[in-house]
Amino acid sequence: MKLYNFPFSGNCYKVRLLLNQLEIPFEKIDVKLFQQETQLPEFLAKNPSGKVPVLEIDSETFLSESSAILTYLARDTKFFPSDRLPQTEILKWLFFEQFSLAANLGRPRVWMKVMNQTEQMAPMIAYHQKLGNAALQVVEDHLTQHSFFVNENYTIADIAIYGYVHVADEAGYDMSQFPAIGAWCDRVRSQPNHITISEDKKPVS
Repeated sequence: MKLYNFPFSGNCYKVRLLLNQLEIPFEKIDVKLFQQETQLPEFLAKNPSGKVPVLEIDSETFLSESSAILTYLARDTKFFPSDRLPQTEILKWLFFEQFSLAANLGRPRVWMKVMNQTEQMAPMIAYHQKLGNAALQVVEDHLTQHSFFVNENYTIADIAIYGYVHVADEAGYDMSQFPAIGAWCDRVRSQPNHITISEDKKPVS
């Protein structure tokens, strides 16, 4: 497998994390996102939406959208149980993460950490942070009662949400007001074969 990746991206990190935890060998190909490499014809042939991550299964099969990739990789493993109800609960959290967390945590993080536009983008950052804090409160309330998101087991729901939540402070969020999230992040970090967002470690075939 080949993973087309942008190192800073939480969406790409989720896929790297699961690949490592499943001990699946893969080749990581870093894409220069801000140099418009994802808009080149050769990349658009792999993913017409021009986004990463993209997972190349073989020379003719390319998967995009981080949640879809996680679901594909996790099938028939402990990260995605076979029963329909927990599967549906996992999907619910994957949809919530992409709509309510990734956008509202990811965009301010890019503006603040990559583009150095904290002042220029202050109104948009405040807009997203208001929505993001509301979404983080939903996560906090759930984790106050549960160790993990579905059936008290570590699944791709946790991996998906962890991707951007664990670096939310880089988007200007005060995470001290979410102690249950902090404790959950520690539990995620304690899982076998965990890697950080800055690590390049990957299984060797």
